[in-house]
Amino acid sequence: MLKRFFLNVVSSFVGAWIALVLFGVVAVVVGISILTSVGVSNSSSESIAKNSVLTIELDGVIEERETPVDLDYMSLLQGNMSRPKTLSSLQVAIREAATNKNISAIYLKCKGVSASPATLNVLRQTLKSFKKTGKKIIAYGDSYGMGDYYVASVADSLFMNPAGEVMLQGIGGTNLYLKDLFDKIGVSFQVVKVGTFKSAVEPYIMNEMSEPARAQLDTLYGYLWQDIRTGIASSRKKLTEDAIDSLVSRDFIAIQPATKDLSVGLVDRLVYERSMDDIIAKIVGKDKNKLNFVSPSVMASQSKWGRGYDSKKQIAVLYATGEIVDGGGAATINYEKLVPEITKLADNDKVKGLVLRVNSPGGAVFGSTQIGEALDYFKSTGKTLAVSMGDYAASGGYWISCGADRIFANPLTITGSIGIFGLIPNGAELAKKIGVHPQTVSTNPEANFPTLFYPMNERQLDAMQKYVERGYDQFVNRVAKGRDLPEEEVRRIGEGRVWSAAKANEIGLVDQLGTLEDAIEWVAKKCQIPSNYAVAVYPTLESSMWEMLYEIEGMKNISILEKVVGGDYEGAVVDFAVSLLRQKPIQARMPAIDVRFTETRPIN
Repeated sequence: MLKRFFLNVVSSFVGAWIALVLFGVVAVVVGISILTSVGVSNSSSESIAKNSVLTIELDGVIEERETPVDLDYMSLLQGNMSRPKTLSSLQVAIREAATNKNISAIYLKCKGVSASPATLNVLRQTLKSFKKTGKKIIAYGDSYGMGDYYVASVADSLFMNPAGEVMLQGIGGTNLYLKDLFDKIGVSFQVVKVGTFKSAVEPYIMNEMSEPARAQLDTLYGYLWQDIRTGIASSRKKLTEDAIDSLVSRDFIAIQPATKDLSVGLVDRLVYERSMDDIIAKIVGKDKNKLNFVSPSVMASQSKWGRGYDSKKQIAVLYATGEIVDGGGAATINYEKLVPEITKLADNDKVKGLVLRVNSPGGAVFGSTQIGEALDYFKSTGKTLAVSMGDYAASGGYWISCGADRIFANPLTITGSIGIFGLIPNGAELAKKIGVHPQTVSTNPEANFPTLFYPMNERQLDAMQKYVERGYDQFVNRVAKGRDLPEEEVRRIGEGRVWSAAKANEIGLVDQLGTLEDAIEWVAKKCQIPSNYAVAVYPTLESSMWEMLYEIEGMKNISILEKVVGGDYEGAVVDFAVSLLRQKPIQARMPAIDVRFTETRPIN
C-alpha cells in the first residue's frame, strides 16, 4: 500500500511538472509570436514597394469574413495553425490593388479552392473590375478545378503545367440518405412539415430522393451552370457556351491531356511553374529581379474600408453567417449575440443605415424570429435596412432577410425555402437493442412529450403538425408583409422550394441582382449621403494574442476535406448521422445542397 501511495504521489508530481513545462513552452511561443506579429503588423502598414504584384493563392476554403479564433493548444504545439481566406479580405485587397500605383498586376496561383459558386462569382466580378484599370491578371495552375477555373477564366493569360488538367465537369451533388442506417441502429424519425419541396427531412426517413426534391435541384443546378458557363464563355473568346457543354459532356475534358485544353482555348500556354517569374516580368514590363510579390493580407492592410467606426455618417455592414442556432460558436448565427448587436446599431446615432450581409441556410425557428424582430426594431427608428445575400439566404436565412427595404442577391445565391419542418427521433428500438428499459412516472399524460423513448400517438402528431403549421403561417405572413406580396402568392412560391437568385428576382423574393457594394451605395443614397459616408463592419473582432498567432508564416493546417478524400468515407457518414441526431426538433432549414466547388484530381 505504501509503495502504491508513493508511486501515485510521484506520478502526480511528474504529471504536474510536465503540465508546467508545457505551459511554459506555450507561454514562450505566444510571447515570441506576439513580438513577431507586431513586427508583421508594423511592416504591413508601410507603403507597398514599386513593381509589386498582388499574389492570390486560390487554395483551401474561402469563408465569408474573419471570425474570432478559438484557442487550441494541440494545434498550437503542433504548429498546425492557419487563418482561412475570407471573401471580405480578398475583395478589399483587390480593390486596393486597383488604385495603388505600385501594383503592376495580380497573379492567381490556382491550387484547389473550396467555395460555393456565389462566393467565387463575387471574387470573379471583383477581378473583372480590377481589369478596368488596364492592369493585367495572370493565372497559373498545376491543374484547374471547377472553382479555380471559373475565377481564373477572367485572367488576361492562363498558364498551366504540361501535365495538368482543366477539370470542368458541370454541377452535381450527392446527398446521403440514411434510413437504412438508422433502421440498423433502431432509430426512426417522426416528421411534421409544411411544404411539398421541404426536403431537408428526406435523408432521415428515406433511402431515395423524392421526385419534387430531384426536380427542384435539377432546375437549380441548371440555373447555376448556365450562369457559370456564360461567364467562362464571355471571358475565353475561343469558347462558346455550346462548346463548353460539348467539352464537358462529350469529350470528358476533365481527364484529357493538357494539349487538348490548349488546343480548344481553355488555357493559353503550357509551362512549368518555375518559368512564371520570367513570364510575369515580361507581361508587366519589369525586371524579374525587381518584382515584389505582395500577399492579400498586406495589401488589405493599406485600406480603411470597413473601419469607419468614428464617422458620424456611417453605413453599417452587419454579417450574419452560418446556421441560425440557439447558442453556438463563432461560425454560427447566435441570436443571443446578434440581437443585441442590431439593437446597438439601431440606437447608435452615428449609424445612418444598415446592410445585413446574410449567408445562411437557416436553422432554429426561435432564433430566426428573435433576429427578425430586432431588425423590425431597427427599421422602426426610421433607418434604412438593406440585405445583401451571399451563398445562401434560405429558410431561416430568408426569414431574417424578407423585412428589408431592399434585397440584393448574387446571381448564384440560393434563396427561398419558405417552409418549416419538425423532426422528432424515436429511439425505442435502439433502447431495446442495447438493453435499456425506460420507466416513466408523470402527473400528466403529456408531461414528457415529446420523448426519445416512445413514438408519438395520433393526438400528439396532430398537435405537433398544428404547431408547425402555426410557424409556417407566421413565416408566410412575414414574407407577405415584408415583400408586399399577397399571402396566396407567397404560399404558391413557398412550399419549401429553393430558388436561384435570378428566379427569385422574377417572382419578387429578391429586388435586385447585385453585390454588397451595390447594397451599401443604395443605402447611402436613401440616407442622402451618397458620397461622404464611411463603412463600418460589425460585429467587430477583438484582437488577442491567439489571433496574432495566425499571422506567423509557416503555420499550416490539415483540412478535414483532405482526411475525408483520403478514404475515411465511413467516418464521414457516421459524423453526418450524428449531426442529424443533434439537431433541434423544429427547424426552418433548407435541404442539403452540395454545390461547393472543391478540387478533385481524377488520378493520383
